[in-house]
Amino acid sequence: MRAEKPGSGIVVGYDTRFGSERFARVAAEAVAATGTPVWLAAEACPTPAVSLLVRLRCAAGGIQITASHNPYRWNGIKYKASYGSSASSAIVAQIETELATVLRGGVPSLPPRGDLIHSLDVRAPYLETLGGLVDWDRLRASKFRFLIDPMHGAGRGLLREIFHRHGIEAGEIRGNRDPLFGGVNPEQIEPHVEALRVAVRAGGYDVGFALDGDADRIGAIDYDGTFITPHQIFAILLWHLAGARELKGGVAKSFSTTKMIDKIAEKFGRKVWETPIGFKYICERMLESEIVLGGEESGGIATKLYLPERDATVSALLLAEVMAWHGKRLGELVAMLHREFGEHHYGRVDLTLKDGQKEKALERFEDAKFTKLLDWPIVGREDLDGVKVYLGEIGWAMVRASGTEPMLRVYVETTRADITRRLLDDITSLVKKL
Repeated sequence: MRAEKPGSGIVVGYDTRFGSERFARVAAEAVAATGTPVWLAAEACPTPAVSLLVRLRCAAGGIQITASHNPYRWNGIKYKASYGSSASSAIVAQIETELATVLRGGVPSLPPRGDLIHSLDVRAPYLETLGGLVDWDRLRASKFRFLIDPMHGAGRGLLREIFHRHGIEAGEIRGNRDPLFGGVNPEQIEPHVEALRVAVRAGGYDVGFALDGDADRIGAIDYDGTFITPHQIFAILLWHLAGARELKGGVAKSFSTTKMIDKIAEKFGRKVWETPIGFKYICERMLESEIVLGGEESGGIATKLYLPERDATVSALLLAEVMAWHGKRLGELVAMLHREFGEHHYGRVDLTLKDGQKEKALERFEDAKFTKLLDWPIVGREDLDGVKVYLGEIGWAMVRASGTEPMLRVYVETTRADITRRLLDDITSLVKKL
């Protein structure tokens, strides 16, 4: 890892939301007033592009103004550490301590230092770096056609541009800036990807890639309109990188991620590290161990080929390479994995509950007297983050209080789609009665 050079300052970027560029300017001015050089993005850019520029410039850190996949009325701040990914818990704690001091009035006013704020082209070096990640000869020879949906977000234009640079046919929808995101949340999952589904089928594309609002989470639609879940994407990439490309390293996966990852890892002799939910934990594991791929249930995936950082554009490029390498569309690859490793059908519901119901739900799942869900006995429990119960060979179910929103998340994975649906409905009914 390259050494940090605090004199290189801080990189500041922003997404396409209302006011993001103005908030970014305010952040840049606040940092510059301390005497720290600031490199402010010249235009909206993906969060992982800021992470990359932090690494390339050996900067002290990065600030991204974004609310990621959340509704249009939100905005927020992500801080990136010098290693080019999520700040560790220790770094966040230090920032919070300093902020508390400022809010108490414990820091004198500082004069502005506009001379320390410099404009930075983030997108060009980002595209140049990504160009070296995949086998372009195979991609050109495959003749696959791609459609990209940046969902009006910060990834607009980038993936299409890199495909075009290498002579590959790619289209784009929802590529204009729209701070209302076309009336849907900029989250790359159903039902928000319906426009992509329609466009893929109408245009005869082989696959559609969806990027969330700040382009760090990936989603996909197969040629026939089938939604390819983030779990399936993670499994396809692991199977390819550990198998066909024979890249060394273990796997880091969040607690709510498909068990197919464990089976693929076992086939290729790879260690699996399971982490609490939150990409910062995946990042920490990637910094501490050799990890070929790290991923989470929400579509955030990172690879040792790049940074310890989730990046939707990188994931899309690697998926395109998998398709070209094996001559198969994504649905065919999922079917192949199901034949070899068994079917895995995942579902999740988010429940907004009355006061106290989240706590009661967690207590119920932790209770040793709670021994059965529908027709299946509970044969084991884990509580790494939330409570997961195992239902033998059929699969598992889990409840977890959201760390960022006032809701309870219910997760289920089984060997059949109808059983997954039944269990989600049964748990939902159970929780609402508590």
